[in-house]
Amino acid sequence: MSMIRKLSVFVAIAAILAVGSIAYATGPVQVVTPDSGIVKPEDNGLRARTHYRILVPAGGYEKLNAHIDANLKLFGGPPYAGYGYETPASLACIYQLVPPAAGCNPNTFEINATGGSKAIALVDAYHYPYAQADLAAFSTQFGLPAPNLTVVYASGAQPPESPWGWEMEEALDIEWAHAMAPNAKLYLVEAKSNSFADLFKAIDKAGALVAAAGGGEVSMSWGGGEFSTEASYDSHFAAANVVYFASSGDSPGTEYPCVSSKVVCVGGTTLRRNPSTNNFLSEVAWADTGGGVSTYVSKPSYQAGIKSIANRGVPDVALAADPNSGAWVRYTPSDGSAGPAWYIVGGTSWASPSFAGIVNLAGKFKASSTAELTTIYGGIGSGNFRDITTGWCGPIAGWSAVVGWDPCTGVGSSVGTLGK
Repeated sequence: MSMIRKLSVFVAIAAILAVGSIAYATGPVQVVTPDSGIVKPEDNGLRARTHYRILVPAGGYEKLNAHIDANLKLFGGPPYAGYGYETPASLACIYQLVPPAAGCNPNTFEINATGGSKAIALVDAYHYPYAQADLAAFSTQFGLPAPNLTVVYASGAQPPESPWGWEMEEALDIEWAHAMAPNAKLYLVEAKSNSFADLFKAIDKAGALVAAAGGGEVSMSWGGGEFSTEASYDSHFAAANVVYFASSGDSPGTEYPCVSSKVVCVGGTTLRRNPSTNNFLSEVAWADTGGGVSTYVSKPSYQAGIKSIANRGVPDVALAADPNSGAWVRYTPSDGSAGPAWYIVGGTSWASPSFAGIVNLAGKFKASSTAELTTIYGGIGSGNFRDITTGWCGPIAGWSAVVGWDPCTGVGSSVGTLGK
């Protein structure tokens, strides 16, 4: 097993893998890309990578979780004083799924979104043996209803495990889909590998399960660089009454399947908070979000009003993704290198299942992704989305967030449940 996947790496040599470094209220922190998210050119068109990053706090996770464990009676675990990272309630507040409060402070605001119905399927690779236990612990910690999760093996047999890689992706996906739509039925559909061939078999299974539940959403928090035959996979996004979502990626440029015209592509934003009070200040484009104009996919009819692009432009929408303003995630690795613990995770892998949950919560249950996208683009300027007009992304941060659609944040981030 690669040492990149070991907890000791995140604690002791995170600087080797760091793709960024900032000074935060608790001291210097580092952002780490797991091995499952590393770009491997030889995988192009063949295998997908995860779209999440891990924020390593000052002193590492061993110190953070020991501090949390030592103060459970005082703080009860996250949200945790001194750490202004997002909870289900704080994100629901920012995106107005609940009556908003000034600051949407993750350490004081405790009103979770309520509702959701039918089904959401999260499609991932490899097996995550602690999915049920970690999701239950996450729900209990943040006061969410008990989850209704079924784990499905797309091939019919249990896949191999992927500690510190796809497993943490799965934890992020199921926990934050549940956070946004707590009453939705969840399916975690596990492919036997991260090959596109296996993942699209899992998508077929996910679509069938969601359709049988009366409709809902399928979220895919992974992808790979565009390739000339990508459109041949679009037939996998056709289950009746199912809307498909994918993350745009955590580096400049376009990725498949997010760039498909049959998928709602979800990019990333940064949530800015007051470093002293942790109160929410504003939302801007995340510098590392994926986005741009497709090389191979023609411009779909729902983007006809965007005159600045000749082909399919992505993302369509954007949501919180920056790991520096990341989310609490409960995760237990299968290799026994650590016990159940709390981590701070971001990336567009956080944005896709969260937005799928918001759409589920809205309760419209469109017949297809195209119907959902037509509604999204028809709502530009309606107030149903927060138009992000600050920040940059793209190659050499060459694109800017502007009024209307842009290749950093699409039409903007979500506001409430109207127009979803």
